[in-house]
Amino acid sequence: MSIFGNAGSPPRGRVRVGDSAPDFALPTGDGRTVRLSDYRGKQNVVLYFYPKDNTPGCTTEACAFRDAYEVFKEAGAEVIGVSSDPPASHRDFAQRYRLPFILLSDSDGAVRRLYGVPRTFGLLPGRVTYVIDRQGVVRHIFSSQFAPQKHIEEALAVLRRLDQEG
Repeated sequence: MSIFGNAGSPPRGRVRVGDSAPDFALPTGDGRTVRLSDYRGKQNVVLYFYPKDNTPGCTTEACAFRDAYEVFKEAGAEVIGVSSDPPASHRDFAQRYRLPFILLSDSDGAVRRLYGVPRTFGLLPGRVTYVIDRQGVVRHIFSSQFAPQKHIEEALAVLRRLDQEG
């Protein structure tokens, strides 16, 4: 079992490759509560933090995850997006762009801080993707505010390597 290294500019947060991903419980746009631990032992998770619903970069990223969603599912992974937007904003964003994956509301930024997602230029909430394996171990971290589509490529490459490991 190998541990994949960071790519892009790794965040200087608490969570590192090889760490157990911290559990959390956050609301969805339809009022459900999702816990990361719900997936442990069942499927890989691509957990991506993004700045804000309906902004150009975030819409590009969400639509790229949408367009590759079936590939993620075939790779045994669930995609989960997290921002500080309220649940109603996530519901509208998901409906507007036909997003098939989960969007969670981290309204107070507690999960973002728990994972150590940095701010860009000290102002914008960061854009960071974590690939978490079935056992709940962080296998890859990719941070890039200005290359939103690269997050999808990075995550899929890691999932393919995990699949080859068996």
